[in-house]
Amino acid sequence: MKKQYLVLSILVLAMQFAQAQFSLDGEFRPRTEYRNGYGSIIPSAEDSGFGVSTRVRLNAGYAVEAYKFYISLQDVMVWGENRQILPYDQNNSFAVFQAWAEVNLGEGFSTKLGRQVLSYDDQRIFGGLDWAQQGRNHDAALLKYNKGDFMADIGLAFNQDYSHPTGFVSSGTGYNTTGFFSYKTMQYLYLKNVWQNFTGSLLVLNNGFQKFDSNTEPDGVDNIQTIGTHVNYKKGDFGIAANAFLQTGDQVDNAYLLGLDLNYTATNKLNLGVGVELMSGDDNTTADTEAFAPLFGTNHKFNGFMDYFYVGNHINSIGLFDVHISADYALNNTSSVMIKVLNFSGDKKLASGEKSLGTEVDLVYSKTFKGYSLALGYSHMFESDGMYELKGVSKNDAADVQNWAWAMLVIKPKFLN
Repeated sequence: MKKQYLVLSILVLAMQFAQAQFSLDGEFRPRTEYRNGYGSIIPSAEDSGFGVSTRVRLNAGYAVEAYKFYISLQDVMVWGENRQILPYDQNNSFAVFQAWAEVNLGEGFSTKLGRQVLSYDDQRIFGGLDWAQQGRNHDAALLKYNKGDFMADIGLAFNQDYSHPTGFVSSGTGYNTTGFFSYKTMQYLYLKNVWQNFTGSLLVLNNGFQKFDSNTEPDGVDNIQTIGTHVNYKKGDFGIAANAFLQTGDQVDNAYLLGLDLNYTATNKLNLGVGVELMSGDDNTTADTEAFAPLFGTNHKFNGFMDYFYVGNHINSIGLFDVHISADYALNNTSSVMIKVLNFSGDKKLASGEKSLGTEVDLVYSKTFKGYSLALGYSHMFESDGMYELKGVSKNDAADVQNWAWAMLVIKPKFLN
């Protein structure tokens, strides 16, 4: 009888899995970096940086007609960060990267709740920041509509922590987590439609950032509104993409971002690109800033891979005018090489009156193998006098060469699909 019950249980489970979709996959991504001016000018008196970090993820998904469930566990390890036989992770980097459920409401509507990646369009304002080993996520509730060529998302978030004595544990809603645009509240509307050769979207976003009084007690929020559009046109071998965003609100006054990129498929192996981007800077003449902040975008994708701008730096500064050209060449079916040249200058002048900042050259070689891929990169900064002033390192004290090199292996096993 017990065997019959066991067989019956197995059959019931098998029927459930047959009617559902269950996936289990992972990621193993070690990256080695040589840093000799990555992120900022390195002085000649400092030694170059070198190290290896590894991102490990385990992802599980379950889908039935009524709902979807997804969880992603992650750890980021720097080789050697833990001493030998340490009984715990000294870096405390293990985290739940994603944990969400999406409930089907019918007629194209659904709601998605939990920790999730918010990524739209070219990831200029909202992106997953996949280059960073830790990635970027949001704890949010979404009401989604997707039918035919049209989609709409309404997103809401209210963030809380346990660090304040009158925080979520007892009473009050003070939010002590700060830095890197950690917001207390968020509301946004995202609309997108696809036509034959044209895609257009609209984003209306409000973020509330916690304010504190002189006694470090919660004192309301400062709200920043970001409103704009991303458009994309593609016909034959020619493509064009544009961004236009305006930012205003408490302590921000008419900041803006304008971007335009053209791309051309010259041959079946060669893609060419040219573009410009302008982000407004602050001239320090008023209490409110006029500097645009790209907030939660995948900023490593823009303005040079060496991350001199808007990657934990250059916020509320002189802005940026970026002119770039690129070429992507397929060496064969499994490998390619990309080169990009970017020239930078400020939107506003530095104290010296200088605006020119320098030129960066990025090279990336990529190759896919059976079941894994490899990428190698090298970047070189040819800095102008303005860059020394911007980064606070004198030309005489700076190292003669500012460069960065990296190698990354990516393995994504699929355990169940």
